[in-house]
Amino acid sequence: MSFDPLTLKYNEAGLIPAIAQDHESGEILMMAWMNEESLMRTLESGQVTYWSRSRQELWAKGATSGHVQTLKEMRIDCDRDCIVMQVAQIGAACHTGARSCFYTEISLNGEVDHRPPE
Repeated sequence: MSFDPLTLKYNEAGLIPAIAQDHESGEILMMAWMNEESLMRTLESGQVTYWSRSRQELWAKGATSGHVQTLKEMRIDCDRDCIVMQVAQIGAACHTGARSCFYTEISLNGEVDHRPPE
């Protein structure tokens, strides 16, 4: 049975949230957006491609930085409105240069930045 990307629930802009998780450690690396074309390109090529909302174009992760994500597995949630991808990450996932975008801890006492010192 083949997969039909139109069975997913996209937002009003035609996008679906996509979470990248390291396939070995389980670390959540980043969240970005995909549209139908980027999702299918990712499945076909094995290289993760997102939709850049700021540039309004497809964005192959690592095309300019070399920090490539290779798809290992893709899953959708029960509501079909969110994607989780197990990826092999080369280099940093975050545009700040951090391994993960989720380095800031928040609590009622404030925020703590957990990025390792450079």
